[in-house]
Amino acid sequence: MKTSIISIVTLALSASAIGAPFMAIGDGAELFVTGDVGVRVDDNILLASQNETDDVIFDFTPGVELVFGKDAQMKGSLIAEVAFTNYADNSRLNTELFSGLFNSRYDDGKMKAGFNLSYVELNQNTPDIRGLVRRDVFNVGGNTEVAFTQLTAVGAGISYDHQNYKRAGYSDYKTLTIPLDVYYKVTAKTDLSFGYRYRDNNLSLAQDSNDHFLNVGARGEFTPKLTGRFAIGLNTRDYSNGGDENGLGLDASFAYEISPKTNLEFGASNDFGTSPQGEEQENLTLNARIVTKLSEEWSINGGLSWRSIEYRARTDDYFEGNLGAAYIVNANVRLVGAYVYRTYESNLAGSDFENNVFSIAANLRY
Repeated sequence: MKTSIISIVTLALSASAIGAPFMAIGDGAELFVTGDVGVRVDDNILLASQNETDDVIFDFTPGVELVFGKDAQMKGSLIAEVAFTNYADNSRLNTELFSGLFNSRYDDGKMKAGFNLSYVELNQNTPDIRGLVRRDVFNVGGNTEVAFTQLTAVGAGISYDHQNYKRAGYSDYKTLTIPLDVYYKVTAKTDLSFGYRYRDNNLSLAQDSNDHFLNVGARGEFTPKLTGRFAIGLNTRDYSNGGDENGLGLDASFAYEISPKTNLEFGASNDFGTSPQGEEQENLTLNARIVTKLSEEWSINGGLSWRSIEYRARTDDYFEGNLGAAYIVNANVRLVGAYVYRTYESNLAGSDFENNVFSIAANLRY
């Protein structure tokens, strides 16, 4: 075990010493070689309620990143990675998973437009998924915003998500989302918003539904130190077999500059959802994260999040806290360390869990 950890650290430091420069491809395009090398100590790798299984996990994620459009109105990136995950004691859980992500952005001052496309293979736990369930996640979407006058702008988008589970008992999930927003400038740096979001949910093991979110909100710089956006309004879910539910809809995220070196990010959301097993949910989430830059090389961070998951017959609570530090070795290498604590409370037998994860890693980009 000690030999493996030493090997990871040696590899990271060696890479920082002999890293090759990036490759220029034509005008305004650059190719980077990337890699993450790390080790995790996890005391409950399956998020079990009893008889927890602990392990030491080694991660190696080589990849490439193509960045294009430097100093142009159209810019974007293409990333391809393969994540190798190896368990010291539970080698049957070892995986090799691919991910590919493309995004682009256009901005000419009057019109903004974006496009994204991703395919990610996952074998992770979540508060709703226990036991490292394999699934493939595909997403494609686009959005645009056009200024019609000096005071008004209209934004619209469309996105499609598909989650394909590889284990029986989990519901494949297809979602089509279409948001529409009208913005009205009330100050030089702040806009009011009036919006509507339509969402179509298609599940293989449960009834389909449509969601409607009619909202008002604002975005921009609210004070010299506070920026962000929020939308609040009526959320409605219509079920395919009849019936509906109504509730408060909320989507908010803010950033506050505590000092020139310390920033606080916080947000909240309240929205309908569906569990991977096909159960209807209403999720209330609160989160906050603080980052402090101690020097040009060192930074520390901490975060808290709480999620209330309301089912038809019960309400579960999920809490997560984390502490981390990062050290910039040079322009190509960053070392990171983190501790994460998770706890889940439920009246459903066998659903509670606690989890502690310690990790160190080197992020490489050349």
